[in-house]
This record gives sequence, C-alpha cells and structure tokens, in this order.
Amino acid sequence: MPALAPLQRVPDRAEDERWLAAVREGLAAGRLAPYLGPGLAAISGAAVPATYEALAAFLESKVPLPRRARGNLWAAAQYIESQRHRSTLVSLLAEAFATPVPPLPLHRHLATLPLPLIVDTWYDGALRTAFAGRSDWGEIQGITRATIGEVGWTRAYDAEGVAVAPDAASGWKTLVYRPHGGVVPDRNFLAADSDYVETLTEIDIQTPIPEAVKVRRAEVGFVFMGCRFHDQLLRTYARQIAKRSRGPHFVVIDPAGLTRNERRFVDELGMSPLVSPLGDALARLVSS
Repeated sequence: MPALAPLQRVPDRAEDERWLAAVREGLAAGRLAPYLGPGLAAISGAAVPATYEALAAFLESKVPLPRRARGNLWAAAQYIESQRHRSTLVSLLAEAFATPVPPLPLHRHLATLPLPLIVDTWYDGALRTAFAGRSDWGEIQGITRATIGEVGWTRAYDAEGVAVAPDAASGWKTLVYRPHGGVVPDRNFLAADSDYVETLTEIDIQTPIPEAVKVRRAEVGFVFMGCRFHDQLLRTYARQIAKRSRGPHFVVIDPAGLTRNERRFVDELGMSPLVSPLGDALARLVSS
C-alpha cells in the first residue's frame, strides 16, 4: 500500500497541550498503559536496527536472501531458520541487538510511575535498564512454539531476569509485556513466519495473551508511542492486546509516511492522535 501524503493540519498548541495533559495525568494515575514500538530505539542513537525493514536488511547483510524475502523481516527470518537452523537465526538477532540501547528520558520517567502494565514491542533492553533498582516488577515475553516440544506461549522473568512461574506476575506492581520477545534476559525472539503460525491462529480467541495482561488491561487505555501499523501482523497484535481494555486510547503520529491502512487503524481503535515528530512529542510529554 503506497504511503499517503503526510497529515497536514494547522498546529493547535492548546489542543496539543490538552492531549499531553490527559496522557500525563492518565499515566501518573495508572489509568493508561504505554504501548512502545521501535521508534524509541530510532531516536536513542544506539547502533541497533530501529525499524522492521532495518532488521530485515541486517539479516540480509549476514545471509544472502532470495528476492521474495528481502525487506520483509518475517520472511527473511523464516528463510534463515529453514536454511541455516533456528540457532543461526537467534544468534543473528542477538547480534543485531548486542549493543545496549540507552534508556530515553521517557523510559526512565515510566519507571517512576505506578503503571500496572507496559507493552514493549521491540527487541532491545532499554526498558529493563531503566527499571534497574526496582524489585517490584517483572516481564512476560512471547516465545516461539516452533521449537520441538514447546507447549507454552510465554515465559516470565522477575526484576533480576530470573525465570519464574507465570503466576508470579500477580505480585508485581508493574508488568512489562513483550509479545515478540526480547534480547534480554534470555534471547527470546518471535521473528520468523513460523513463529506466528499458531499465534495468529489463536490470537483472535486471546489464547496467546497472558492472563495477567488480560486482567490488567481491563482497567487501562493505551498510549501508542513509536509504533508503526503498516503491516497486518502489527495491527493484529495491537488490536488483540487492546481488545477488552477500558480505553481511551492515545497515539503519537509522526506525520511522515503514514499509510492508508495505518490511518484506518487509528480510526478503528478510536485513538486520539498527537501529530508530531516522535522525539518532540516525548520531550514534551516528560517535561513538567
């Protein structure tokens, strides 16, 4: 789908300030849950892939890919897994995110708030670094079911990065949900087409989403920051994670290159938009 022209509107400072005030208040009260995407890594300055296309290009730089897999993360990862083994794919993805991503002021700010839930959809470890020093939180990560004998959908880790039983989440003040996995603490990655076969089959009935996430989302709306929804898989995950949440939803929309499907998705979820470059929006959000 070709990109539409960027959103155009006359800047309304008062309208933007109302959006920022509502989001600040909702986050501070724990009524809103951040939903973070790779755009945050893009403005961190770290030498890691910060878009799905950039991660696909990284994989292509390591393994020659057929034309059909070029530029598409999920197809590229699937080709490597099928031709070079799963261990090769995991090693390459870990290499892509080997450079630590420094937490942004937003990450550090979120770590000070009484947030019941944060959704982090990229693979880097910036948020875990920002939470260092807190012991009342943990994360649940999606894991591949393509591994022979794997029957679970997720794994849970405490603040120290130690694997724990999923029911430990009931005692956490903040639950970080990483639906696609993460490089830390245990190199869990959902990236290949095969990783999503069962997940996408079941996600409409919510089976892959942890029970603890379902409980916590029922009392919050989401604030989407640094996310793209230009692929059906990304829209499906966001739609199903936000399903049955309390709302309302907010989104920071960088006006460059928004697609028709992304505009429709914003409307579908009833997101209240702040049209702004991401870096500017985040700086204004955390400023007092």
